[in-house]
Amino acid sequence: MAVKCAAIIAKQDFNMPRIMNCIATLGRAAVLAAISLPLALSTLPANAADYVARPPAQIGDAGVCSSQHVLRSIVSKFSYQVRHVPNLRQVGITAVSDIYLKRFEPKVNPSEIARTYCSATAVLSDGQQHAVWYLVEEGQGFASLGRNVEFCVDGFDRWYVYNASCSVLR
Repeated sequence: MAVKCAAIIAKQDFNMPRIMNCIATLGRAAVLAAISLPLALSTLPANAADYVARPPAQIGDAGVCSSQHVLRSIVSKFSYQVRHVPNLRQVGITAVSDIYLKRFEPKVNPSEIARTYCSATAVLSDGQQHAVWYLVEEGQGFASLGRNVEFCVDGFDRWYVYNASCSVLR
């Protein structure tokens, strides 16, 4: 019966009486796995016939550092930080300049994470300028989609999350 149910699901024959019969026979978990597995595998990229040569892994994308998505994330997270960490000045980032790619660590194995280390200068709402160091991790956003951005503004790491003077992200 299990083979028959798998054949029904593989054909994507979503006839309700047949599906109910499979559920009764195999159990809900097995049917859910049988339905969701082909759907999940169909969203994976196919690289088998990719004849275009890829660029060398050591070359980092300097545009990641100046990406508006990354900079907006830093501004938003900094705003949250100054509101929720005690004894920090209540300022915001009004501008970001002097953006540089500092280092790129490529993804060599599938289990590794591509990391881009960047630096910039942040102009705060009180007119002062502070160095900003940040890290962009590919594929580490919500549900492993998008990017994760970690940052440190010099003088605002009160709990030394990134060590003294943001040295972890330098």
